[in-house]
Amino acid sequence: MLLRNRVALVTGGSRGIGRGIAHRMAQEGARVAFAYRANKAAAQTALRQMQAAGADCLAVETDVSQAGRADQLVRTVADRYGRIDVLVNNVGDFRWGTLAESSTEDWKSIFDSNVTTVFYMCHAALPLMRRGRWGRIINLGAERAFGQAKISAYAAAKAAVVALSRSLALEEAKNGITVNVVNPSSIDEKDLSLEEARKLRDARYPIGRPPTVDDVAAAVAFFASEEAEYVTGQVVNVSGGWLL
Repeated sequence: MLLRNRVALVTGGSRGIGRGIAHRMAQEGARVAFAYRANKAAAQTALRQMQAAGADCLAVETDVSQAGRADQLVRTVADRYGRIDVLVNNVGDFRWGTLAESSTEDWKSIFDSNVTTVFYMCHAALPLMRRGRWGRIINLGAERAFGQAKISAYAAAKAAVVALSRSLALEEAKNGITVNVVNPSSIDEKDLSLEEARKLRDARYPIGRPPTVDDVAAAVAFFASEEAEYVTGQVVNVSGGWLL
């Protein structure tokens, strides 16, 4: 188990990619806390599934786009487990629309959700990681961050996540903390298992099959592991070769 006895915190962990990452962290031996904003039913389902598999886990309802609540989340997890070793920043709203069609509130909302949440969570968790002289921060980006019509705010926000991550990687390397980014491609069927995906064909991806949440979770698990101690400030596209 890559993460035996580690403590992992995943934001946006009640469904989709976040849920898959939280499950993978638990499978690798970590004690797992995940945050969710509103969908209590989905959070309870994810929690029961991990507990049934023998995981020590915790679900916390909160909104990490608010600095005080992000701080409280970190305190809650630290009170329960004593520390935080791995932070996965997964939340981030998406909205279609050209720049001309976007309001100032739309633009700010996308940046607050995708970038400011990363700042709040890292700022809150770093003292714990520094105290332990060990930490892994994995931020979820987007392969579309290179720029695409009708997602200007989202693309700019995800590009900012990459810049923030690389800067933070340089700042915290001396403290035993690595910071990396995983860019998932668009996953149409988030409940599709890896075994099921291997039986399908999808010509959009050079690898020949559709992407799954499991593919993204595997990359996150590597960055969170001891084996990745010399890997920091990196951006990995989990895309099956799409858009290369």
